[in-house]
Amino acid sequence: METVSYCRRGVSRIAASESVYAFWSCDGRDGLSRVRDLSLRGVFIESPVQQSFDAPVKLDFLADEGQIRASAVVRHVKPGQGLGLRFIAIDGQDGQRLASLLKRLRTSPSVCLSY
Repeated sequence: METVSYCRRGVSRIAASESVYAFWSCDGRDGLSRVRDLSLRGVFIESPVQQSFDAPVKLDFLADEGQIRASAVVRHVKPGQGLGLRFIAIDGQDGQRLASLLKRLRTSPSVCLSY
């Protein structure tokens, strides 16, 4: 019998290279974090900082594609690892640059990361 594995995410996340970082601001704190993975709907950033569920986060990505700004909310916290954020607003041109970044990072169309 063949086993079928399904991904719970509506959109697969793409593993980010070591060179993708984001400045973030949340609850009066600011930082620079490595982006571990991302999609058109969200991102996981490495951070020792713990934030509450649904806390608003402002992001500015450092990427070859140019400035990418986004507003997000905290969807899950992995203590000692980082934060899973869901995008809630991305400007049109920033969204196009995010799509270009994802295209560059994509190594397989069926990549689905889970933790």
